[in-house]
Amino acid sequence: MAARKKSKAAKAKPVKKSAKKVVKAAAKKPAMKTMAAPNGNGLPRPSTKPYGHDGKALQGVKILDFTHVQSGPTCTQLLGYMGADVIKVERPGVGDITRTQLRDVKGQDSLYFTMLNGNKRSITIDSKNPKGKEILERLIKHCDVLVENFAPGALDRMGLTWDYVHKTNPRMIVASVKGFGPGPYEDCKVYENVAQCAGGAASTTGFREGPPLVTGAQIGDSGTGLHLAFGICCALIQRQRTGRGQKVLCAMQDGVLNLARVKLRDQQRLKHGPLTEYSQYGEGVAFGVAVPRAGNDSGGGQPGWILKCKGWETDPDAYIYFITQAPVWEAICDVIGKPEWKTDPDYAKPPARLPRLKHIFATIEEWTKTKTKFEVMDICNKHDIPVGPILSMKEIAEEQSLRKTGTVVEVDHPGRGKYLTVGNPVKLSDSITEVKRSPLLGEHTEEILTKVLGYTADELAAIKSSGAITPLDKPAKAEAA
Repeated sequence: MAARKKSKAAKAKPVKKSAKKVVKAAAKKPAMKTMAAPNGNGLPRPSTKPYGHDGKALQGVKILDFTHVQSGPTCTQLLGYMGADVIKVERPGVGDITRTQLRDVKGQDSLYFTMLNGNKRSITIDSKNPKGKEILERLIKHCDVLVENFAPGALDRMGLTWDYVHKTNPRMIVASVKGFGPGPYEDCKVYENVAQCAGGAASTTGFREGPPLVTGAQIGDSGTGLHLAFGICCALIQRQRTGRGQKVLCAMQDGVLNLARVKLRDQQRLKHGPLTEYSQYGEGVAFGVAVPRAGNDSGGGQPGWILKCKGWETDPDAYIYFITQAPVWEAICDVIGKPEWKTDPDYAKPPARLPRLKHIFATIEEWTKTKTKFEVMDICNKHDIPVGPILSMKEIAEEQSLRKTGTVVEVDHPGRGKYLTVGNPVKLSDSITEVKRSPLLGEHTEEILTKVLGYTADELAAIKSSGAITPLDKPAKAEAA
């Protein structure tokens, strides 16, 4: 019996060794994948590559760009900055209407176009051509997000309804900019200034005695494009969990209102009494039923105004915004040469100063007029007094610190030469932005058809002969949004 046990044990030894080898081998294989394998919270293990060298935030995301003019292109350009592959679809021979608007260099794409369409590839497709429709269907199957800012109903008239797109690619996210959301005005076209007016910004901008004013900041177009980019990123994250796409809508009216929310705040405060931080309160002017225009009053509850600086007589931008913040009031008094105001009951406390703001700012201005706006900044910043120079676009274009941060970027274009553009306003430490020039009309058509969609040389030849990617005999007018 013992001999048999020994024999069995002897026979078992190789099995154990083999088993150990198998276990070790099995352990080694997953070890090769541990860097990419999820950790305990379901996320990949941290990359070992240096920051900024492991791809971009939206690398691998494919955008089908049906946008034009400003709101949509703002959105898709930002996605392109973040690493998405943006394929801009344009009409053969026509392209985005802004290619020819406000031209400064004859025969070349305008700055209006180039500054809104960097980091994209351009393909020309006639959507009414059968071959063109076939290409669009392939693009829908290939891409993750379709972005459009056509006039209401235009996408449906092209046959690209939500039902069609979702059936063709259930993972597709369809993102749209419209002027108004659902309601009585949803079928209306909207442009920048219309959005500013309908969103409440214009009624609260300007001086009390004057008409409503629109702002030079494109809060309707570019502002809504930024909102849409945020919505797309959220939809992409949700798709990781649900596996399906969805519609993303940003109405320009909604976007403007979101940026003007402090005025909606003040509308509700007005029901409970006058808005004491508005200069008209100190001047004894009664408030009406709606938030008034308040000139250069600060919207943050701290009195502020734009004041003249040295050279204002000849320089239209020799001004500075000055805020009389309560915590630094004593420092302000010392800086402007009014130390007695620190203890004077008419000036020492904020409530006492409210009826005298006009006089206070006039006195501060007598001091700022003896200094350049940058000298005022240097002096005030040492005392934490909040001020800001009125920078002209020339000064911004020439500011080297903005070049170093990539906020303003010089780009070289094959047709028009070098031009300045606004870089990525969002800086990520592990997704370094590379700002590329805008594409020429149809520049990447063949590249996309063959390398992205997989058309063969024969199929490409057939597409070319069909007229699906070549200019129409009579170019149709690009439809504005």
